[in-house]
Amino acid sequence: MSTKTISVVRDLLATNKQAAAAIRQELRSRGILCVNLLSSPGSGKTTLLESLSGRFKDRYRMAVIEGDIETERDAERIRAKGIPAWQITTGGACHLEAKMVGKVLGEVPAAIDFLFIENVGNLVCPASYDLGEEIRCVLLSSPEGDDKPAKYPQAFLSADCLILTKSDLFPHLPFDPAKAAAEALAIKPGLRVFTVSALRGEGMDALAAYFVEALARLRSAGA
Repeated sequence: MSTKTISVVRDLLATNKQAAAAIRQELRSRGILCVNLLSSPGSGKTTLLESLSGRFKDRYRMAVIEGDIETERDAERIRAKGIPAWQITTGGACHLEAKMVGKVLGEVPAAIDFLFIENVGNLVCPASYDLGEEIRCVLLSSPEGDDKPAKYPQAFLSADCLILTKSDLFPHLPFDPAKAAAEALAIKPGLRVFTVSALRGEGMDALAAYFVEALARLRSAGA
């Protein structure tokens, strides 16, 4: 029984990998940088996107694919900022898969610069599923505690970027950002680390610049 289960999981991941590769190729051909955001629920993914939308306004165009088990609440928040957004409700699944993103991709305007995917809130399942992104960011908020990288290593190992969120709460919580960053870097050396407060705007300019630089590299490689 265990052997069959492993085979099924491998088949699912292989199929997902193929779908993700097709998405990545399509987005690269269109010069769109795709960013996959992973985190626990309530870490501030949607607030982060709202803050980025203000920084990109009049300079870069972005769109968002939202993943949640139920409701369109996050997509509605993004649309309220004037950003096109599509909600994928999984109905219980704990992660997005590439085929889900592929079904929406045809509706994404060609004339955009960034496509952000806000994954289902979870530090376990989403780490195993490539969605065709160029950059994977894992968010860790101060209320969650600074011990999460060692507890959920795959999420941090699979990431390109660590975003420590809700930095405005650092003085009020037993959260050591240096410890959290060091633990994540021990798992994934070279991980880019940003510390932000999306509500106050602190650190958001540096994060926005990181995405802009990645977009420039993507388009330069495709030229």
